[in-house]
Amino acid sequence: MAKIRSPGPTLILFSVISSYCFLLPTTPSCLGDDWPQWMGTHRDNTWREPNIIDSFPTSGANILWRHPVGGGYAGPAVSRGRVYISDFKSDTQSQQNANQRKNSLGKERTLCLDERTGELLWEHSYPVTYSISYPAGPRCTPNVDVDRVYTLGAQGDLQCLDAITGQPRWVRNLARDYSTKPAIWGYSGHPLVVGENLICIAGGPGSLVVALNKHTGKEIWRALSSSGQGYAPPVLINAAGTAQLIILHPEGVSSLNPKDGKEYWTVEYQATNGSVIMSPIKSGNLLYAAGYTKKSLLMKLSEDKPGATMIWQDPADAAISPVNVQPLVRDGMLYGFHQDGTLYGVNLETGKRLWSSLVPLQSKRPLRTGTAFIVRQQDRYWLFTEQGDLVIAKMNRNGYSELDRTHVLDPTDVAFGRKVVWAAPAFANHKIYLRNGKECICVDARRKIQQKDKPATQ
Repeated sequence: MAKIRSPGPTLILFSVISSYCFLLPTTPSCLGDDWPQWMGTHRDNTWREPNIIDSFPTSGANILWRHPVGGGYAGPAVSRGRVYISDFKSDTQSQQNANQRKNSLGKERTLCLDERTGELLWEHSYPVTYSISYPAGPRCTPNVDVDRVYTLGAQGDLQCLDAITGQPRWVRNLARDYSTKPAIWGYSGHPLVVGENLICIAGGPGSLVVALNKHTGKEIWRALSSSGQGYAPPVLINAAGTAQLIILHPEGVSSLNPKDGKEYWTVEYQATNGSVIMSPIKSGNLLYAAGYTKKSLLMKLSEDKPGATMIWQDPADAAISPVNVQPLVRDGMLYGFHQDGTLYGVNLETGKRLWSSLVPLQSKRPLRTGTAFIVRQQDRYWLFTEQGDLVIAKMNRNGYSELDRTHVLDPTDVAFGRKVVWAAPAFANHKIYLRNGKECICVDARRKIQQKDKPATQ
């Protein structure tokens, strides 16, 4: 059910302008630099805007607005003047134990907020019963594609909503439609738009991956079988002059033709308990993937035709096995958090750890599943830690250097006996959008440009 809030005159005018922008997708003034899906426009966790602050004000972050939300690990998406958030409102208030598997009743929601003010524009919700562990809420960030927004709930509820009104255009349930059930931590593979199709990790025999027509929800193709769907989002790469859809699943890494789902190649790889979470990373002709526990592998992509060969696998005390955080690769270096919460700088080609740091999480010892989301912006990195801190840092092959830090949100969820916030931020239009299980906030990150002194009047 979609509820549309009655806006004031200013909000009506802004909504009209925003709607007009949908009709002019090439107008730079309307678009800005949005963050319309998980990891941004290009799914590479890169913030491409200039004129961003070098440090935080002495009084702390400049928070422009706050809006109450429910539980969830799904980050915000920002597109064309609107912020989209998926959350969960529990009817039973029984989420004190993060590992509980008993049924949790409530409703999953999609909230659409005004990007400038944080005011609610519309809300869409549906009832859901959670049977998963960590039943805080949805895991997948909304994906905004022009005038549609796609959401995937923790129990497999897939929704295509009108981005302006919130009205459903089509609805499916992946678990029901493909005769399977959610993985223990719920559906977490952020759907990917490729051309006219929406690529989803569905699960079930022969339907680990499905392509649905993004306008109608009708199945176009299905592919692969695995012992479980895992949690890794699909990724599109180009190798050997060919577009390849890369799928990391509990039994290997597979490459598919994104048009028809036909398999190009598979490198077999057994994940522990089906726990593959990161999206594979391509760097030159190398492809890196990893999973829990202490699992990692590096492949070399063929240059003449689609194919891949193993370079190394599961090296002892090397590489990283990320859990909650997508690592980054730059200039041959892999940066990311290992499953114990230690940040490592790794030579990607060899897997050798060049340095380690516990500074980002401000812990004297490694934290199990310690989490801080990493985004690159020019020659710096922005981290959002599980304690709710925003951090500006630099990283290179020589080590980690912290430039500034400020606290912006209190952790609201419980994991391994500590409170955490595990939702990826969005970076758009010189602002940072963050959420925990109680509120979404907007932080101003624009650097104030000093104007030249005006010449003295004669």
